[in-house]
Amino acid sequence: MIDNLNLKELAEFLIEAKKETYANTNAKEIKPQRPDFKELEYKLGKWYYRDSYCGFYFAPGQEIVRCDNVPVWAMAYSGGMYKKYHGDLNFAKDTFNFLKIVLSKVNVNQPYRGPKTYKKGKFNYVNVVKGDITDFSGTEKIYFNGKIVFKQNYVGGLIINK
Repeated sequence: MIDNLNLKELAEFLIEAKKETYANTNAKEIKPQRPDFKELEYKLGKWYYRDSYCGFYFAPGQEIVRCDNVPVWAMAYSGGMYKKYHGDLNFAKDTFNFLKIVLSKVNVNQPYRGPKTYKKGKFNYVNVVKGDITDFSGTEKIYFNGKIVFKQNYVGGLIINK
C-alpha cells in the first residue's frame, strides 16, 4: 500500500481533515474508542482521519490517517497550557480558540500543525518542525503578551507495515 501512496494527496487530505475537526469550532465529537477520550473524525472517499486525545489543560493525543482502511500515517502530540495557567478556564479557552485559528492555516508543505508563525491580537504562535510528511518532529508554542503560555511537542510520519 505504502509504495503507491500519493504524498501530495495525503497532505491535501490532512489539511482538509484538520480544518473539519479540531480547527472547526462546530466539529462534532464521536463516540470514543477509549473511555474519557475525545475523538473527532473526518472521511473523504478512500481517506479516513481520527484525532483522539484526553485532558484539557494538558492534553496528549494521536492522529491517524487510513487509506482504503489501512493505517498509513500517524502523529502523536503532547503538551498544553503552562502549569501556571491550569485552572484559568477562560484564558485556556481563549488560547485554544486562538490555536484553532492557527491550525486552520495549516499548509501543504507542513500539514502537521500550524504555519511557522501566526499573530493575532496579543497572541503569537511559533512552530519549529524538522523533516517532512514521511518522518517529522516539532514544537509549537503560543505566547500571550510576549510570555509563553502553551507548548506542545509532536512527532509522526508514515506507517510502514510488513
